[in-house]
Amino acid sequence: MSAISIQNVTFAYNSRPALNDLTLDIPEGKLFGLLGPNGSGKTTLFRILSTLLPLQQGSITILGHQLSSEPDLVRRLLGVTFQSPSLDGKLTVDENLLHQSRLYGLNSHERKQRIDEVLVELGISDRRKDRVETLSGGLKRRVEIAKSLLHRPRLLLLDEPSTGLDPSARIDLWRFLDVIRQTGETTIVLSTHLMEEADRCDTLGLLSQGELIAQGRPDDLKSSLGSRFITIKTADLEQLAGEILAKFDVEVRMLPDQLRIEHAQAESLLTPLVETFGPRITQLTLGTPTLEDVFIQKTGYEFWRASV
Repeated sequence: MSAISIQNVTFAYNSRPALNDLTLDIPEGKLFGLLGPNGSGKTTLFRILSTLLPLQQGSITILGHQLSSEPDLVRRLLGVTFQSPSLDGKLTVDENLLHQSRLYGLNSHERKQRIDEVLVELGISDRRKDRVETLSGGLKRRVEIAKSLLHRPRLLLLDEPSTGLDPSARIDLWRFLDVIRQTGETTIVLSTHLMEEADRCDTLGLLSQGELIAQGRPDDLKSSLGSRFITIKTADLEQLAGEILAKFDVEVRMLPDQLRIEHAQAESLLTPLVETFGPRITQLTLGTPTLEDVFIQKTGYEFWRASV
């Protein structure tokens, strides 16, 4: 069963499109990542899924419920952590969680039990009496996630959860996401623009300019490009690309500052390329495909250049 089924969703801010005929199925019980640069539509999609923005066109089903006609039922199934902080810094960790549990409608026994459980799950029991404003960024993010787990949601939405965290805090965050994932009881959907985070997801959807350009397991997406590729830097990209194509009959992709050759026997081309065009090549590298290479292959431009 799909946790989320998105069919032909289009959304625009005035005349500026944010999502363009998006169709996507997200499996239940997994950690699904939405990878895309800034402006790719990730946050807009999260706002729609969390019922903060209305559907303009298309349909979305969340755990068997129609988003457009059953928003109240959908909200009861969701836990949401947005990029923007939602904690009260003057309150303690306990007080923030107590307030949130009341909003979820938990009775006094459930509130105490669930607060104790999520504090243990996220490793912050020893900080429960601390005021939130005294916590590090990583600990604050754990409290944010703890809030969203109090009512045992079947679907957890995390919008850029590692924003503002240092590398150590990101490691801790993913350690606790793995704990949640291992239970298989909660589907996790997170958005990210970080390749290393996307690599840790069970499955991925790659977004560019509001469109789904690829979907699958990270390793499968990367292996679809083959085992090796060659990157060439030169002062004359267009001319050298044409000459390589004519000489070796291989596809040459021209990017803003480099040429890229994806070939099943890329290693065998290194020596002929150097012998033929060596003086004109300023840099030549042989690499294995990454998720950014998948993005380049699908869009024709580099990931960071796609940000708007």
